[in-house]
Amino acid sequence: MDLYVKLFDLIDMRSFSNLWYWIALAVLWSGASHWVLGVPFGLIQRAGRQDGQAAEDVATLAGITARRYLSLVAAGGLWIAGFTGFALTMLAVLGFGYRVEFCQAVFLLVAPMTLVGLWSVRTARLYAARGPEGEALYRMLRWHRLGVQAIGIVSVFVTVTWGMWINMLVTGL
Repeated sequence: MDLYVKLFDLIDMRSFSNLWYWIALAVLWSGASHWVLGVPFGLIQRAGRQDGQAAEDVATLAGITARRYLSLVAAGGLWIAGFTGFALTMLAVLGFGYRVEFCQAVFLLVAPMTLVGLWSVRTARLYAARGPEGEALYRMLRWHRLGVQAIGIVSVFVTVTWGMWINMLVTGL
């Protein structure tokens, strides 16, 4: 019994006071803004500075990812939308209605990533419709990254504010 007490004291099981939650939040948004429609942002920058192999790689990776997203949406978009709506509603009701802190924390991670997914599908549709090449492709991918970063900034601000509020309520400050 003493082992469980020590273990739970060592690993705080509350989400917003746990260091691992904040590390996961940082890694999530760092990865989301680094991978722009399946293309590493450094590769996009390199392709903008120097053509050649980097430009071919960006066009290939963006095309593969755009086609993958569009085929996924065409094959199961309605099911994905229904399941995502159900999962987000369940997390929101359990988290904010019944005050389950873990569900609040997961909701604040997943809900903005849903917006990023929708933003990615939008960019994939633009890619398929326009078929941009060269600088037009890099501009489209930069705008996509800017949108992801804007969603991330708002999301991190809301998550930090809510997490601080919950921690102040729990600790009695």
